[in-house]
Amino acid sequence: ASLKGITLRVGIIQSVPFTIVQKTTDSNGQTTLEYIGFILDLIERLKTDIGINPILQLAPANQTYDQLIETVSNGINDIVIGDITVNSKRRKLVGFSNAISETSLRLIIRNTPDANVDLFGCSKPFTVKLWILILATCIASGILMCIIERKDNENLTDRSVSSQLALSMWYTFANMVGYGADFSASNAAGRLLTSGLYILSLIIVASYTANLASDLTLAKSQFVISGIDDLKSGKVPPSRIGVRVGTVGEAYYLSHISGGNKNFYPLTTRQNLYDNLLAGNIDVSFIDEAVGIYVTNNVYCNLTLVGDSFDTGNFAIVTPKNWLYAQDLDVTLLLLKETGYIDDLRQNSMRHK
Repeated sequence: ASLKGITLRVGIIQSVPFTIVQKTTDSNGQTTLEYIGFILDLIERLKTDIGINPILQLAPANQTYDQLIETVSNGINDIVIGDITVNSKRRKLVGFSNAISETSLRLIIRNTPDANVDLFGCSKPFTVKLWILILATCIASGILMCIIERKDNENLTDRSVSSQLALSMWYTFANMVGYGADFSASNAAGRLLTSGLYILSLIIVASYTANLASDLTLAKSQFVISGIDDLKSGKVPPSRIGVRVGTVGEAYYLSHISGGNKNFYPLTTRQNLYDNLLAGNIDVSFIDEAVGIYVTNNVYCNLTLVGDSFDTGNFAIVTPKNWLYAQDLDVTLLLLKETGYIDDLRQNSMRHK
């Protein structure tokens, strides 16, 4: 049967760069939706080559791909054209045309920030207030040592007041850092103060070392995801893996990673995916390779793809099972593929901004 002159309700779904939805305002101030991209160019070509009359029906923003496919089996749409991957679960519900594009999954993560040289990194184990408190303690102890020792200690008696203070400050600082001063305390009060400085020194060094080790351990624990094997090995907690519900990414996660357990962080849309990655709610998610390349190059430069592609498949047009017009559609798509039109169309779609 021929599709020429047949009116079809065509379901589409927003998916940059395959289907881009733009709002346009005419001279009268009326706002309308304009659709551009690979899918819309393909529909126009089918309209020209076959003679179909498409009525475009944009899927709601919160509709999943699986739900969109069900609109064909439920009779809401006659066909659906988009970045829809063929799999066995979906074939039980609907039919599919010849492939309109190849597809595969990739992992998308936040960009790892470049390592920066921090000249004051050695001060980070303690807060600014604690450093100020340590400095104030050093100064106060130096003044106290000067008052205690200035009359009895021969290293201080023949000096000016400023010199006595400076030498006492040095004595206090040297004992706090474990260096040792050029003179010793000469009376009981001075020795008692020195003992307190030794104890304080031990506490400061122990605390500084522990905090520094903790900071270094935390820095090393900032893992870099290298590929899908990191998810399979459990390197990333399930609650940190974002999965869009009703997509092939969910099907892959359930069959290859969790064994059917839906313990992932659920996502509803691609925008939801991007927002949660950038907010740090998740560490990694699945995305179609072509979409991921476009988005990381043109929209979100602080996101990146990692690892090799996996779960290779095909995008195809969703049709009713045993559709009367299946052969006419498949022959036309095959001709477009053989002439290179579909490949050129996909390349052009990746240039949309």
